[in-house]
Amino acid sequence: MKNNQVTNNQSIKAAVPRIKFCLDNGVKSVVLMSHLGWPDGVPKHDKYSLEPAAVGLKSALGRDLLFSKDCVGPEVEKACAKPAAGSVIRLQNLRFHVEEEGKGKDASGDKAKAEPAKAFRASLSKSLCERCFLHHTQAHSPTAGVSLPQKAGGFLMKKELNYFSKALESPE
Repeated sequence: MKNNQVTNNQSIKAAVPRIKFCLDNGVKSVVLMSHLGWPDGVPKHDKYSLEPAAVGLKSALGRDLLFSKDCVGPEVEKACAKPAAGSVIRLQNLRFHVEEEGKGKDASGDKAKAEPAKAFRASLSKSLCERCFLHHTQAHSPTAGVSLPQKAGGFLMKKELNYFSKALESPE
């Protein structure tokens, strides 16, 4: 991302098969949660907003997409509570909130706690499909500590695990 423009759409294009697979196989709606850069809990829309990526994803999917200008709060909860069948909802950068990683200080100067953010994110969905192995290993609230009944790896994670398996079975 540079000057609020997507400079490399590889991640966007890679997300399309996973989203379409979910929607084509009985998932009512898809809520996309992710982060970009290190804004340290401060919304920096000019540098770290996911809105340009949402525009690119809408084009790549060839369908409407709802972009939420935040990733927490009543508007997000409302959008995710009863979405139309086939909806794709893209939340704003999770790292715009200091609670995302449970480090740093909140507005009152106290250490930020990740638990409320984790509980809120868990309330938005019944399942989690992680894009790749790296994201699965990071301690960020969309994945770490979020209690959801169903969790899965996406197509990129499957590809990565196949490569790991081959490397372990036949190291060169």
